[in-house]
Formats: sequence, structure tokens, C-alpha cells
Amino acid sequence: MTRVGLATPALRAYGLVSSANPRTIIANRRIRRQGAADGLPIPPANLIFLVAGSTDVSWFLEGGGLAAASIIDAMNAQHAGIEKMGSILDFGCGCGRVLRQWHSLPNTRICGTDANPTLVGWSRRNLPFADVRSNRLAPPLDYADSSFDLVYALSVFTHLTEELQKSWMDELLRVLRPGGHLIITTHGEHYADRLNDAERQRFQSGELIVKDDTNAPGSNACSAYHPVSYVRDKLSGKFEFLAFIPEGARGNPSQDLYVLRRPAR
Repeated sequence: MTRVGLATPALRAYGLVSSANPRTIIANRRIRRQGAADGLPIPPANLIFLVAGSTDVSWFLEGGGLAAASIIDAMNAQHAGIEKMGSILDFGCGCGRVLRQWHSLPNTRICGTDANPTLVGWSRRNLPFADVRSNRLAPPLDYADSSFDLVYALSVFTHLTEELQKSWMDELLRVLRPGGHLIITTHGEHYADRLNDAERQRFQSGELIVKDDTNAPGSNACSAYHPVSYVRDKLSGKFEFLAFIPEGARGNPSQDLYVLRRPAR
């Protein structure tokens, strides 16, 4: 479910300019020459740009680590250590920004899925510890019922229509085992300045706001904004609502983070 393009020409231009920064270019060359600290391959610049809006290798690696740390902290708060997970699914794994962080979990089945075949192909070739598969814009996933102890979707529901969000929540419930956890991130109050006055009023009243929802759902051209009450009372559906961490997605700065759980029975 990785985004396939930046939301506006202005943002695209910003990404290109930041990628052309001489300091970034020099730093990228140094990191590629030295190799990543985890010993895993670094994706080519075009794929990093596709998932991050910039070719900054340092941030790609650091941001992935911060995202993983956010997940670990959220799970620890639920007394469910990441090392206890028998199986983990990265829903919207891209070229492994976060997926690569789990390569040292020896007893955990690591899986990833994404709608972009180019990103899936790179991850399959370069992250052999993970089972990476393709998905379509809408369900189903290519996994059996109750396959995972933990599923996370970072900056995925931020780019889906309401109908697709509800469909995917049902599908993620299906592939989670009873008692399994789901972590999602959203655009919350921090992003309210992106809304016009009418949208902001609807947001404050608890309504999901989806901008440009007819224009390429699954890409940055479609952006969704979630009030806490909407996630708790509507989006979570059959899940148990465990935690809301404002701006808690450190690898996706300023996005809110939620922890949900499939009921044990």
C-alpha cells in the first residue's frame, strides 16, 4: 500500500530539491560506500524517493529504526514484547524501511505485503529473511485466517478512502490470531492546518476527512485525517481499542499511533 507519488507538484519539487542538496548527495555516497549498519542492502534512490519523498539514505535508515522503536515501545506498554511475537506482518512494507528492522528476530516469521510490484520485487530479492508478497488496492491478502500475532500499517490508512479503510480493517482482523495486535498510524490533530474551515469543523466534530478521495486512493493524492473519536468509535470496529499515542509514530513524524487488539474470543 505504499504511496506511488507525492501529493502535489510543490511537494514533488520539494523532494527533488532536498534530494539534490550537496550535503545529502555526499552523505548518501558515504553511507552507500560504507554500507548500512545492519549489513542489509540499501534500496536505490528511486525506490527510497518513492516511499519517503526524498532520496536521503540517512533518514530512510534512521526513520525505519524510529518506526520500529515506536512499535516496540507500544507493544511493551501492552506487556507484549516484540521478541514474543511468533509472526509479524508489515502491511504496506514498501522497500523494507521498517521490515529490515526485524531481521535479527530468529524465532519470528517476518512477512510484508505491498501494492507496488517494483517495491515488492526489490524486497524479495534483498531481504531474504522476510516473506514478501503483493496485494491489490482492496482486500483480500494472500494469508490464511489467524496468521499473525502482530500487524502494523504505518502511514497506510492516511491515504485510503473510508470504504477501503473499513474493508482493510475487516481483512486485518481476519489475518490476526485471536488476541493479536494491530498498530496503525493516522493524520490527527497535528495536521488540522491542512484542512479548510469547513473540513476542520467536521474534523473537530469527529468526522473522518478524506481529501481528493476520487484521485488515486492508496497514493499521496488521497489524504485522510482521523479524529481520535472516529478511530475509537467507528474505524476500530470489532477490535478492542487499547491505546492512543498522540504523535507517537516517531518514524512518521507527527502521525498519531493506535494500538488495537483482536478479541481473544
